Amino acid sequence: MGNKDILASSKKPIYQQAKILPIIICPIALFLIIVCVKLIHNATKKKHAKPIATKNGDLFSIWNYDGHIAYEDIIKGTEGFDMKYCIGTGAYGCVYKVPLPNGKVVALKKLHGFMAEDPTSDESFRSEVDVLSKIKHRHIVKLLGFCLHKRIRFLIYEYMEKGSLFSVLYDDVEAIELEWRKRVNIIKGIAHALSYLHHDCIPPIVHRDISSSNILLNSEWQPNISDFGIARLLRYDSSNRTIVAGTYGYIAPELAYTMAVTEKCDVYSFGVVALETLMGKHPQEILSSLQSTYSHEITLCEVLDQRLAPPTIAVLLEIIDVAIVAFACLNNNPHYRPSMKCVSQSFLTQHTTLNIPLCKISVQQLMSQELFRFKTKVINFQIEGDLSAF
Repeated sequence: MGNKDILASSKKPIYQQAKILPIIICPIALFLIIVCVKLIHNATKKKHAKPIATKNGDLFSIWNYDGHIAYEDIIKGTEGFDMKYCIGTGAYGCVYKVPLPNGKVVALKKLHGFMAEDPTSDESFRSEVDVLSKIKHRHIVKLLGFCLHKRIRFLIYEYMEKGSLFSVLYDDVEAIELEWRKRVNIIKGIAHALSYLHHDCIPPIVHRDISSSNILLNSEWQPNISDFGIARLLRYDSSNRTIVAGTYGYIAPELAYTMAVTEKCDVYSFGVVALETLMGKHPQEILSSLQSTYSHEITLCEVLDQRLAPPTIAVLLEIIDVAIVAFACLNNNPHYRPSMKCVSQSFLTQHTTLNIPLCKISVQQLMSQELFRFKTKVINFQIEGDLSAF
């Protein structure tokens, strides 16, 4: 066979290989693309769904949603936890305002050094991490990370520009800026968040320390429930008994003798915060009068925060709705308090039409809850009417 024959015979296999080559390459390329996509998906899933990184074994861990918060950034942002970055202190620790390299600002709650080794503080710390890592609601503060170390422990949250509801209400300048519509929306937001905790979480979560100090406000005056350190997961196969916990002035009265934690404990605390928001101060005088005869002469309009201009008729209708529900939440018998789901739904219905001049609704009428019973009937009628339309 000559050279020409060899060349002629070699052309056919090359041509056939050229046709076969794409058939082989395409599946391999497709396989590689699928593998790459899978790797990227897994990396993203780790970053967002289970974003845990460790340093020095299990002595240090930081957990975050965007992967950009590092321990070094926290130390640099606070200059080693310098007190000039501290924006609040409490029994358990200090809260710092921390600027990050990416321009974002976060809030960091750091336990006092002597508290880090205290078993009670440790349990509270772990409870807050456990609860906040499982829930997500627009009116519940978001946990962005944590550090767990035998000598230092802190939690990282989204930063709330307006601070606590308590600090705003007791500052004359900021209280005036917190006008009626904003106050009503704050109360509604808290109600929706508590309804979520009690009725949409499994098992239900009882916060146990709802107070104006634990309601944080963002730049748009939207409320965020914070401080889940003593929150309790309700187990219906157990007694749910515990020591009395919470903030004085907001604790449900039955806890003094039953020590049984139920959702109705939060309902009572919500009622206190709702009235405090409308009055601009803690409703201690009203609470102490629930067992006695309160003056028939005092109207709701008279106990509203006098630092603000009188509300418009439209806003006053909403305030009355809120006040009616708030007083129902303060019933001394927990069985007669509405659930937070009922409260939340009541804020989504139309205003209750009353046969009483708005300016003459008395605190005594609200305390007797006759208006709440009327409102409940109206709400049930509206719901039944909506259902009959289907």
